[in-house]
Amino acid sequence: MTALAGTGQLLRLALRRDRIILPLWVVLLALFPASVAGSFKALYPDPVELAKFAKSMIASPSITGFYGPIFAPNLGQLSAWRSGILVIIAALAVGLTVIRHTRNEEEQGRRELLGATVVGRPAQLVAALLLAFGASAVIGVLAALGLASAAPGAGAWAFGLEYAVLCAFFGAVAGLAAQLTQSARTARWIFGAVLGGSFLLRAAGDANGDENSVLSWLSPIGFAQRIRPYAGERWWIGGVLLLIAVALGLWAYQLAGSRDIDAGLVAPRPGPPRAGRSLSSPLGLAWRLQRGGLIGWLIGFAVISGVLGSAATTASDALKDSPELAEMFQRLGGATALGDLFMVTLISITAIAAAGQGIQAAVRARSEETTGRLEPILATAVGRPRWNAGYVLFALGGPVLSMLVVGVVGGLAYGGSSGDVAGQLPRIIGAALVSLPAIWLTVSIVLALFGLLPRLVAAGWVLLAAFLLLGQLGAVLRLSQWALDLSPFTHTPHLPGGDLTWPPLIWLSVLSVVLTALGFAGFRRRDIG
Repeated sequence: MTALAGTGQLLRLALRRDRIILPLWVVLLALFPASVAGSFKALYPDPVELAKFAKSMIASPSITGFYGPIFAPNLGQLSAWRSGILVIIAALAVGLTVIRHTRNEEEQGRRELLGATVVGRPAQLVAALLLAFGASAVIGVLAALGLASAAPGAGAWAFGLEYAVLCAFFGAVAGLAAQLTQSARTARWIFGAVLGGSFLLRAAGDANGDENSVLSWLSPIGFAQRIRPYAGERWWIGGVLLLIAVALGLWAYQLAGSRDIDAGLVAPRPGPPRAGRSLSSPLGLAWRLQRGGLIGWLIGFAVISGVLGSAATTASDALKDSPELAEMFQRLGGATALGDLFMVTLISITAIAAAGQGIQAAVRARSEETTGRLEPILATAVGRPRWNAGYVLFALGGPVLSMLVVGVVGGLAYGGSSGDVAGQLPRIIGAALVSLPAIWLTVSIVLALFGLLPRLVAAGWVLLAAFLLLGQLGAVLRLSQWALDLSPFTHTPHLPGGDLTWPPLIWLSVLSVVLTALGFAGFRRRDIG
């Protein structure tokens, strides 16, 4: 039997398991650059106005740090620049897919069952990497074709190359992380730390306005951006990054072929001989399992809110020079003051992310059930409602803390940049908290699925992706109002700057309570597993 025996069958199995979600996120992420280019083309038909907009963006260290540098004030480069954050999201999706099909399979015990058949030891890793590299290539080609439809030229293919090689690189990083640890959760943390560290390193290098900053070149994200689509393409950078991705994949391949099943290069530390008093209750156990993720989310929200909040004043100057762009932001947010428009957009994006945080907490409850860790707990004096309550608390309460952080940090940054901290801080905190009913409704749908149709819990991510697209692209694409109304985030008041209307907040909250109660009732009555 060869080391790669069964790779083809495992690849087909992975494709079958991801036959819905994989094409969905590949196509949606790949088509985003085309929509961005179309929006820029409609908003700035005059190249002079487009150049003025680019100049105003370059003048803001916060915006440059978040999105990266603008290498040339043309339509193609600006579209690639604005789509850069989506490249990172695509890389995140590719990496999580690799971990799902490698370390997660070992943790669930399915890898050991496959090992009893004619399957080579590293075959599962190779199948996952082939899936990741193939998805990366498809994303790159589709992104290039979409961008070329609005901005023809070799730059479109350079952007597609940037998309593809960055996704492939982080897919290889995820494959390596899956070999280092015994836990899929730890592998995700390692992968997330590398991805987040790369972003922060690139942001620190680009914020000072130096296009050749050493920090940016050291970051894989910054390195890939130096391919410079539509600005004197550097094709060799894509080749170097691809070679590094292949090298990381070969390293992971070597580790997968030499280690034991369920083993990792980094051994987990031994636990204490006795459990602390905090673990004597289901809530304490839920806190122990969820605290790392919660802290990570809060730090991420603080960083994003601080960066974008401080950029609001600069963005408002750009909006003053472009009535069309101001109109687009107004459709996204509904506020009237230009600085408030930018903050509404910030809050709408972080609200979607906070809903993802809540869904992650709810999905963790399902993971505890499917891995068999729930049944021993329920065999004690712990009842189902009491156990479930801990996860519901984190699923619904975690986003409250996150949006509070968004309000406080964003308010301080916005108030500091505008010279009115005392006036802006309470406004931004209130605006952030107003989005909670929509977040709760999104999460409560997943909680209801957990209680009634547990096999469909993962569909919550598809639902969140749909809400994200409706909220962020619906206005730009000028979709019908009935389509926009499908998202609960459409119904929340657009603060700061808009009018506070209570009826939507009330009925969104009531629906959340009803769905959560249905989830509790269903979980009490259904079979475990």
